[in-house]
Amino acid sequence: MPSPESPESSGRLAEQLLLLTRRLHHAQKHAFRPLGLTPAQSRLLRTVGAHAQRGSAPRMADLARQLEVVPRAVTSLVDALEERGAVRRAQDPANRRVVLIELTDDGRALLGKLRRARQSAAEGILEPLGAEQREELGGLLSALLEQGEGGC
Repeated sequence: MPSPESPESSGRLAEQLLLLTRRLHHAQKHAFRPLGLTPAQSRLLRTVGAHAQRGSAPRMADLARQLEVVPRAVTSLVDALEERGAVRRAQDPANRRVVLIELTDDGRALLGKLRRARQSAAEGILEPLGAEQREELGGLLSALLEQGEGGC
């Protein structure tokens, strides 16, 4: 059996994390299907919702940067969510050439459903773990995430 610090152990852990991420992604994709959302649309909606909680509305360029996609991809996502009434485009009062993306009331309701669907998907993945194990896993994941982008 490899030692915890060995490259074999690290490789095994990385593979397990990757497999778990894929399972969670698949579970969320399945949970989003009844909502009529793609994973990309849900990410954009959650990002706009996070801005709304802070009392702001993001620019299209902000969304592209935060989602790490090209601006054209954001335009397509906003078009789809605007068509279903979840977001709307608005002029920035400080600069009329800038377009802001705002969450609508329907978007807030959809975001609530999305959160419940994500929670249900995560619960299905975490079901085998007891409360103590979940707390330990949360601490371990937090330690890895605190490392930030520099750990890549």
